[in-house]
Amino acid sequence: MIQTDAIVLHGFDYRETSRIVRLATREAGVVSAIARGAKRPKSRFGLGLDLFTSGVAHLTMLPGRDLHTLTGFDATRSRPELAASLERFSAAAALGELCIRFASEDEGGAIHDALAFGLDAIGTAADAEVGGRTLAAAWRLVSELGFAPALDSCALCHRLLAEDEVVRFGHRSGGALCRLCAALAPGARTLPPEARLTLLRWSREEEVPALDPPTQRAHLRLLREFVEEHLGDGRALRAWASWEASQR
Repeated sequence: MIQTDAIVLHGFDYRETSRIVRLATREAGVVSAIARGAKRPKSRFGLGLDLFTSGVAHLTMLPGRDLHTLTGFDATRSRPELAASLERFSAAAALGELCIRFASEDEGGAIHDALAFGLDAIGTAADAEVGGRTLAAAWRLVSELGFAPALDSCALCHRLLAEDEVVRFGHRSGGALCRLCAALAPGARTLPPEARLTLLRWSREEEVPALDPPTQRAHLRLLREFVEEHLGDGRALRAWASWEASQR
């Protein structure tokens, strides 16, 4: 048995009294576990298994099995504010989906911590800031998964890029490209200096002013294409697509 910090990402009822949940854990990455008796009126889980709740999970890990046993969950932080609007809930679900699909392992708990930070940022954001904070959190998750894009130097020749330099962004190449290297990367998108500065500020965990809708949609598309290139397995990211569609 292990005890580990965890965040509830997904859950569904199983038979009459139990629930199966997906947890982003600090010690074991994203795991599936059955919480027996969770639906009983006097369940020891109480409301601890609500979506996006943080807590300490008591897990019996079964070697070679995809479904483990959750024997307890001590909630430490619920996040009802994420259900206050469809925008916040959809944004949180998009972050959760990135973890469910790609964070089966989480060495040192970095992905768990990035997710917790992102969910809290969405929950406390002004309405106009939700999109930008979600994008910042998603890029942080992508970086913790090992796919941080090159931004301050060319992804191919590694030449330092001037702050006011207009570059192109090559998904397959891994980030920003200088003019010469961009010629070797068909399909790369133009990345204006202000857009690259926003990406750099997000990577440094700095505050970024609320984005106007067209700029936010462009950043959304850039991120989705990068994720599909480096992490995708051909399956659609449904929660991400739903959130992106809501921004149109």
